[in-house]
Amino acid sequence: MSIHAYAGKPIPHHALPNIPRLLTAYYTYKPDPREAGHRVSFGTSGHRGSSLKHSFNEAHIAAITAAICEYRAGAGITGPLFLGMDTHALSEAAFATALEVLAAYDITVLVDAELGYTPTPVLSHAILTYNQRRKPESGLADGIIITPSHNPPQDGGFKYNPPHGGPADTVVTKAIEARANELLGQAVRRVDYAEALRSPLTQRHDYVGSYVSALNRVVDLDRVAASGVRIGVDPLGGAGVAYWARIAEQHQLKLEVVRPEVDPAFAFMTADWDGKIRMDCSSPYAMASLIALKDQFDIAFACDPDHDRHGIVTRSAGLLNPNHYLAVAIDYLFRHRTDWRADAAVGKTLVSSSMIDRVAGALGRKLLEVPVGFKWFVEGLLSGDLGFGGEESAGACFLRRDGGVWSTDKDGMILGLLSAEILATTGKDPGEHYAVLTEIHGAPVYERMDAPASREQKAKLAALSAEQVQAESLAGEKIEAILTNAPGNGAAIGGLKVATRNGWFAARPSGTEDVYKIYAESFLGWDHLRQLQAEAQALTDAVIMQ
Repeated sequence: MSIHAYAGKPIPHHALPNIPRLLTAYYTYKPDPREAGHRVSFGTSGHRGSSLKHSFNEAHIAAITAAICEYRAGAGITGPLFLGMDTHALSEAAFATALEVLAAYDITVLVDAELGYTPTPVLSHAILTYNQRRKPESGLADGIIITPSHNPPQDGGFKYNPPHGGPADTVVTKAIEARANELLGQAVRRVDYAEALRSPLTQRHDYVGSYVSALNRVVDLDRVAASGVRIGVDPLGGAGVAYWARIAEQHQLKLEVVRPEVDPAFAFMTADWDGKIRMDCSSPYAMASLIALKDQFDIAFACDPDHDRHGIVTRSAGLLNPNHYLAVAIDYLFRHRTDWRADAAVGKTLVSSSMIDRVAGALGRKLLEVPVGFKWFVEGLLSGDLGFGGEESAGACFLRRDGGVWSTDKDGMILGLLSAEILATTGKDPGEHYAVLTEIHGAPVYERMDAPASREQKAKLAALSAEQVQAESLAGEKIEAILTNAPGNGAAIGGLKVATRNGWFAARPSGTEDVYKIYAESFLGWDHLRQLQAEAQALTDAVIMQ
């Protein structure tokens, strides 16, 4: 990929988004349901789009919220709905629209006590806490979180979390998507925003206090405090801005928030690899400012705008690759969480590093390999069957110290704090721990690349069967597995994964571009990885271009 001249540098003023124009488009642009790009579309992380592209406008949010209200009624969900938003410019506009509709449907809604921002994991934790403590006669709670995650400032996102607290599964999202598209452009029930705020059904909730006070149940913050570890945190202008000072004060941590400002243009960011503003805490370009401060702290980390992802910066290794930190976190947690069930498994998505497989094997733990999407970890985290679930894109969650469920959505905040616990407990930072793992298990190299594909070819890839792949070897090694279904749960992966003893690749169609994505990893070095990538593309092309 070509690295842009702006990558890792401050954004020039002329390249910043026009926030007034973005908000004007939210209210004035009218989507045309006949246009595929204008319709509601739920991916693995809810509905996303931009008001400037007719894909995230007032009509979309009104229709989706009305569809969620109807779904709740049909599913018998009668408890309160937790509503939260991140710091993207379109999030607050969508928050107002959603509340207007929810109030019209007479739904009890719990919003932040100060009408502030709410991280995704905080909303999940709130849903679970309510449902665990509710009286038998009270209905189950669910939630809506308004965020496009780490996407650029022009984007908006809208996610529904059912009573299990995690991302809704495909059955639920498809039903909501279909009904929302029927309602798109129609007048839906809603009340004035001021009336919705005054409604007795709109109630204030102390998201910050309830989450912060419970953190010691999942991360050993007493040990962190006692160690005196100096922590630097960059919220990247996200929803956790109001949380970190409270965490430091309540748990007596030596924690400094290096950049506390909120700016809907995210003008303080350094550009990502392609010159765009993207609050990706796993990108060395977007994280350049915090990386430059690494020697001022014993450990530092950042979270994306909704705080469901993490980026760990160590003195020893700088910004850790997300796969590297997942392996370290798994190794540490399963050795130190003695109250977890002895049969609690390790969960990973099939495009995450095979280092995790080797670590899980050394720990004597079962590995649950599932398709892309955190929804596949929800039931395991709820039941305690999974101690940890993680994705290669820097999203993960794990159980409380006593083995109970903490959150069923990704939680970048606890993954960041865990890095401080690891340092406080062992005297080594996660970068040093990963170096030890490579001495034991080998040092893999991993990369993702894109290959061109038409819509028809992407459809073929998504529907591929293992029998269509005739190859017997890959990059000089015998093929040991050809997968179109995840080995952990049998679910279709929407693509292909081929594995050898020392390498693998996975090919999945992009949902937004005319490309498919090739994820590849080798334990034999970069030359072998390049050979693996070339053969992976040739093998995949041969199948989808027939």
